[in-house]
Amino acid sequence: MSSSRLVPVAPERFDGWLARFEASNPDGPQRIIAIERFDHSPLAVILIRRGGYAVALTDGARLSAHKVGTRHVQSRTAAGGWSQQRFARRRANQADELVRAVRDHAARILGGVTCRALVVGGDRSLVAEVLEDPRLGGVADLPRRELYDLADPNRAVLDAALERARAVWVRVEDAAIS
Repeated sequence: MSSSRLVPVAPERFDGWLARFEASNPDGPQRIIAIERFDHSPLAVILIRRGGYAVALTDGARLSAHKVGTRHVQSRTAAGGWSQQRFARRRANQADELVRAVRDHAARILGGVTCRALVVGGDRSLVAEVLEDPRLGGVADLPRRELYDLADPNRAVLDAALERARAVWVRVEDAAIS
């Protein structure tokens, strides 16, 4: 039985990687079954989790403009009754403030720029709320690469997300060993 795996390759290194792969595997045991490129520029980047956010505009591998920040959104508690409802309302209000702040930063950074694609990550529902903002125009309709498995956004997470987003994703099938 064969299995496949996803190999991300930096776009600058892809041609060399492919040549080495083909030289090492002329008749197997591995073969490429899919290649997915995401070489759009400029890219809009929106990463948001309950602990922080990052909004960026990129030109190739370089950040043209960005804003990274934190907003506290209280976590769930074990309290019951009135306290539980009060904490739930507080969490909802804090999440609304976070979304409002990210919308404002996204409108400021991405507004007036014709982006070719969108990279999103973090919390799906918060990303969806941010993209509902009419100031973001057609950003939500752009080709998209989703990275929802990210940690709370900070500058290092933003840099790693940009690297992953730009990568050429190669699906490699490993032949079964009998």
